Amino acid sequence: MSNAPTSISDLINKWPTIGDFADEVGCGYEAARQMRLRESINPKHWESVVAASQRRKIKGVTFKWLASQRAAKERASA
Repeated sequence: MSNAPTSISDLINKWPTIGDFADEVGCGYEAARQMRLRESINPKHWESVVAASQRRKIKGVTFKWLASQRAAKERASA
């Protein structure tokens, strides 16, 4: 069974708490909460999100995956 996330909220939910995610990727709690709510991670955080996901052995989280999530979000809101 793969632990690859299916969405941004699914990715963030792989951490025990939003605060844990925020601490590990180097953003504030409210920023992390908004990322989960909006289903979007600002590209300035992608490098740290990919690195944190690798440390946690969360499969499939790459720059390409993050870009595809962002593109899907932009298409949905257009």
